[in-house]
Formats: sequence, structure tokens, C-alpha cells
Amino acid sequence: MDICDLVSILPLLILAVWACVLLLIDLFVPRERKSITAILAAVGISVALVFNLLQLGEVQQAFNGMIVLDGFAQLLITLFLAIGLIAVAQAYDYIKRRKIERGEYYTLLLFTLSGMLLMATAGDLVIVFLALELLSIPLYVLAGFARPQLESEEAAIKYFLLGAFASGFVVYGIALVYGATGTTSLDGIMASFSSIEEAPMLLLIGAGMILVGLGFKVAVVPFHMWTPDVYHGAPSSVTAFMSIGAKAGGFAALLRVFLAAFPELSSAWAPIAMWIAALTMAWGNIAAIAQKNIKRMLAYSSIAHAGYIMIALPAAADPAMAPEALRAALFYLLGYAIANLGAWGVVMAMEKAEGTGLAIEDYAGLSTRRPSFALAMALFMLSLTGMPPTVGFIGKFYIFRAAIDANLIWLALIGVITSLISAYYYLRIIVVMYMRVGEPETRSESWLNATVWMTGIGTILFGIVPGPLLALASHSWLSSLVP
Repeated sequence: MDICDLVSILPLLILAVWACVLLLIDLFVPRERKSITAILAAVGISVALVFNLLQLGEVQQAFNGMIVLDGFAQLLITLFLAIGLIAVAQAYDYIKRRKIERGEYYTLLLFTLSGMLLMATAGDLVIVFLALELLSIPLYVLAGFARPQLESEEAAIKYFLLGAFASGFVVYGIALVYGATGTTSLDGIMASFSSIEEAPMLLLIGAGMILVGLGFKVAVVPFHMWTPDVYHGAPSSVTAFMSIGAKAGGFAALLRVFLAAFPELSSAWAPIAMWIAALTMAWGNIAAIAQKNIKRMLAYSSIAHAGYIMIALPAAADPAMAPEALRAALFYLLGYAIANLGAWGVVMAMEKAEGTGLAIEDYAGLSTRRPSFALAMALFMLSLTGMPPTVGFIGKFYIFRAAIDANLIWLALIGVITSLISAYYYLRIIVVMYMRVGEPETRSESWLNATVWMTGIGTILFGIVPGPLLALASHSWLSSLVP
């Protein structure tokens, strides 16, 4: 190990070390002034973000190839750190109102972010597993942070048990891949195909088990069962962070592992990925129609959007299409993060101190009581539906185009049909806000309001002028895809 290795993971080191330091500092922060811990957490994330931006454009491998810093990793690290800043801002007032303000909340958030950063840069299956656990274990605790509320405790135990089960699949899959190839390095696995005429069954089973474990993390069908209950029971600030942060982290590993290590097995995993994407889009949108609680509705919505992003994996099975499919997936993740975090911000503003105010009918009359929030929520719903001129429309356009260019026309058609289905439950929110009479209670909290307005502006701005996000996605390549 040399200084260059440490420099390549500097944002990760800053977050992890700062989380440990913050854990000690918090011991001396009075209970009534835990906002100091929030501010210090935001400072740590901001410093990590600055160092990451200074590294943009560099391509390097560290720790004997176990860490890979390329355009793909740098974009995702930037996205994760931006999500972390928004998550701290949204939680700042929310956890006070819910009377669950404890300093360890922000420390756990930093540890989870560290796992996401490690996931984005993983160049070895062992690092993928370590990142998965570093990402997941703090989230298990955060899901139960509203103790002794029964729903929160139930969310934590369900997430923990099913998460541990999924991690077992990943570990066993890694063991089988190592047994078949003699290495856990992604580049080494790829190189091993040159010395074998036909992939052994051991390798195919191992790749399949890794797909199952990572499929749980991104919540695709049939590994989605935990999502509605966990999203519903966890504090809304945790759910908002989990719904995009954990999902993006899972897709970071899924795309890198299968495109960098297993492209030669694409004839085996691509058909499975196609059907997973199709079933996920269909079930997520159909199940969301029946939901009366907005957190559960957004949970099924999150499942559906995992299906849309999943389209990129089989589309990238063709090496010639891989860069375009990867760009489409990254752009979709960026657009989804903006709209989804904004929607959860409105949900937090509507939620009462005792955890009520989450029924869709509670949004009746929001357009007269808080016109700005109603307008922002309408924009978020339109973006999640995929309607112009929002960033969600551009995201779906590129993901469907990638499918069509890869000759997966039937998959793109299912995506279009399920998007039409989603319009029913997304537009229902707008109808309730603007066409039903009610007196909803909303919270005027500066930091939470700022995140809603900022994401609302981003939703419409990047829908009209998507160039900056497209440029980011276009320069975010996997090093393994560059000749």
C-alpha cells in the first residue's frame, strides 16, 4: 500500500474516520443540542464531496485492483454524497418533531454512505461483500430508529432477517465463483474466460446467487417482499434515504459485477434479467394502485422504478450497446433521485409528530393550504410517471431507447404500458390535492422546505435542459468498457 492508494479512497476515508470521530464528539453534545451533530455530519460529507470533485476525470486502480476509481465510480460517489447532504437536511427537523433525535442517527448515516462509496469503487467480489454489509448494517438500525414504535421495530427486524439471508446468497455465490475461476477480482474473473472453452456450472450458479443477493438490495421482483413493510415502518427520513441511496448502491455493484466480470455469461443471465425487469415493472405498478397509505404507495413505486433501471442490464449484454445502456441507467438514477427525494420531503412535511397524516386522503386541500408544496408534489408525481417536461420523462426516454437499440422492443413496450398504469396512482395524488376539500396540516421547517424547493426546481429544470446531467452520465464509463 502506498500514498496513491490512500488518495484514491480519500472521500471514503474522510467519511469513515469522521463518522468514528463524530461518535465520540456526540458524547459531549447535550441532548437538547443534537443539531450540532447534524451540522458536523453535513460538514464531513461536504469535505468528502470537495475531494471527490477534485478527483474527477482520473482513472486509477488501488490496492492491487481491489479498488477501481473510474468515471462510473466518481459519478456515483458524487450522487451518494449529494443524497447524504439532502438526507441530513431532511432529517434535521423531522427527527426532532418525531422525538427521536439522537446523535447516533447521523453517525449511522455516515457509515451507510461509506458503504455506498465502497460499493461504487469495488473491483473485487470481496470488496463488494464488505461494502454491502457496511451499507446494510447501519440501515437495519436506522429502520428501527423510532423505537418503541412497533411498526419501526418490525421494519428493522424484517429488514435485518431478510438482509442477512440475502447476504448469505452473495457470500455463497462469491465462494462458487472463486472455486470456478481461482480469483475474486472482477478483472481476473473476466480474464479466466480466455482459458476455458465453456463456463462451468459452478460459475453459472455462483453468478446467479450473486444476482439474487444484489436483487434483494435493489428490491426487484421476486426479491422485493421486504420493501413495503420496511418503507412503511421506518421513519420517513430513513425511508427517503434508503429508497434511493441503497438502491443506487445496489445497482452500482450489479452493473459493475455483471458488465466487468461476467459479460461472457450474458447468454445465461441476460434472459433472466429481462424477465426480472418485466415482472418488477408490472408488479410494482399494479400493486401500487391498491395502496391508500402514501409510504406504501411510494414503496411499490420504488420497486417499479428498480424494474426500469434493470432494463439497462440485459440491454448492456451486447458489448456494443453497453456504454449506451450504462449511460441510460446512470441518468435514470440521477433523475429518479431528484424527484423521489423531493416527494419524500413533502411526505415528511405532512407527517404529524405521532407518525400519522400518511393517508393519501390527508393530502386533500393541500393546493389551497400550501400551494407551493402542492405544486412541487405535482411535479414529482409527473416526473415519476415519466411525463414531459420533467426529468423523469428524459430518463425513461433514454432507458427505453437503450432497450430498443438492443433489440429488446418487447421489454421497452412493457415499460411504456406500465408507465401508463403508473399514471393512475401518481395522478391520483394530484387529483386529491387540487380537487378534494380538506384542511391538511403541514410543517414549515426551513431545511426540509429547502430540499423540497431545490428538488422541485431540479425536476423541471433538468427536464427542460437535461444537457448537464446527460454530460455527467456520458462521461461516467466503466473502465472495463473502455478499449
